[in-house]
Parts: sequence; C-alpha cells; structure tokens
Amino acid sequence: MHGFLVWWQHIPEHLNPVLIQIGPLRIHYYGLGYVIAFLVTYLLIKYRLKTEKTDYSWELINKYFIWAIFFGVLLGGRIGYVLFYNLKYYIAHPLEIILPFSVDGGLHYTGIYGMSYHGGLLSLILVTFFFCKLHKIRFLDFADFLIPCIPLGYTFGRIGNFINSELYGRVTDFALGMYFPTDKTGLLRHPSQLYEAFFEGIVLFIILWSVRKKKAFSGFVFFLYLIGYGLLRFLVEFVRDPDAHLGFIVGPFTMGQVLCFFMALSGVIMVFALKKKSWN
Repeated sequence: MHGFLVWWQHIPEHLNPVLIQIGPLRIHYYGLGYVIAFLVTYLLIKYRLKTEKTDYSWELINKYFIWAIFFGVLLGGRIGYVLFYNLKYYIAHPLEIILPFSVDGGLHYTGIYGMSYHGGLLSLILVTFFFCKLHKIRFLDFADFLIPCIPLGYTFGRIGNFINSELYGRVTDFALGMYFPTDKTGLLRHPSQLYEAFFEGIVLFIILWSVRKKKAFSGFVFFLYLIGYGLLRFLVEFVRDPDAHLGFIVGPFTMGQVLCFFMALSGVIMVFALKKKSWN
C-alpha cells in the first residue's frame, strides 16, 4: 500500500504537458483535451439525432457548432478569463489577449493561457440565443437537446489541467494528495482537477443524460445543468487553490465559487418560475 501511495503522489512529476514541440511551437495535451471534448459532444449530439425524434437537421447542427466553438467557447472563454480573473494584467498587455506572444524585452512565444468556463458559458448562451432567433428555433428546447451532450467533454479539459500541473488543490494531509512540479511549496495537495473531471464531467453527464427525455417543461434540463454544475463546482472549490493573484473574493469564497453561486441561483429561480408558469 505504501508503494502505491508513493507512486500515486508523484504521478504529476512524471507527466510532460507538451504533446509535440516544433521549434518554439508547442502543442499541449490541454489543447488536445479541447479537441476531444468537442468531438465527444459532437458524437453524442449525432447519437441523439439518430436515435431520438427531433426537429433538428445535421445541417443545422453543423452550422451551430461553428458558431458555438469559435464565438461561444473559445472567444467567450478567453474574454471571460480576461474580465473575471486578470483584467489588470491584460489592460497592461492587451496584445496577449489574442496573441501567443509577449513583446516585453523582445518577441517571445508564451502560448495563450487562461480560459474562463463562466465566460465561455455566458457567451455560448448568447450565441445560442441569437442562433435560435435567426433560425426560428425555440431556445429552451434547443438548449435542452444540446446540454446533456456537453458535460462529459469537461472531463478531458480537466485532465489537461492535471497534466499541465495547474489549477491544483489546497495543501492537505490526505493520503491520496499529490505533489505538483509547478508548486514551489513542494507540499502535498488535493488533485482537484481530477475531482472536477469526475464530478463536473462524469457525474453531471450521467444525471443529465438520464433525464434528457423526462423533462417536466421546456428549459428543465438546461436549468438543471446550471444548478448541477454550479453546485458541484462550488463544493469542489473548497479544496481547490484559489488563483494566486486573486485569492479569496468574499470571505472564504473564491471567484469560481461566487460565479457558481449566481449560476446555480439563476437555475433555481428559473426552474421555480417556469414550474409555476406551467401550473397556471
């Protein structure tokens, strides 16, 4: 048992976050995780189209994916990170918002680091809303159709965080904690990336996938997603190390917890509002 714990605790130290390097260009496993996440979501939507009766066509879904990936997830996630997590830095370094280079002391390749889940979500909701308006689709029904296919992809993004040795947890004496090579303290920490991969990805997917055909009203699955993700991440963030440049935002709560609280609260409010409306 002792041998297993030693092996487990030192796993991150043996992982190389770079998949391929060509000169200064580096492709990380984190980027591959995004590709797999999109592919998994796409295949699950394809499965729903083939096995369930819907009003949506493949042509429509393909058009939506272009909107969703580039204008929703990638652009929104990046802008959200800039606004929510590091606005002061990017005001001083605006080119680094969209370019993977630093111009301080010459041109240096840095890569683009920093994506906000909540920024991506808000942007994706707006993109989906306008897409539905353009194609005369009911937004809540379309959201209910798409949302059960999404959480499983989070698993691969969080595994990418783990391989990058980033967004690790707080210091712990828990035997299954790990040592992360990017942590200068050298202390045992919660592998919070793996907790999030399991709860935000696998658990939430199972919940939403199991109720995808049993929604009580239009928007039920979508708002259940907001509640489920918000609650699960809010809890996991109690063992996740807060961003060093932000620390705790309100009392013992991190920026992620504050955003997740309002996310879950909005879901609860909408469920009760729509449920009450359906009774009338």
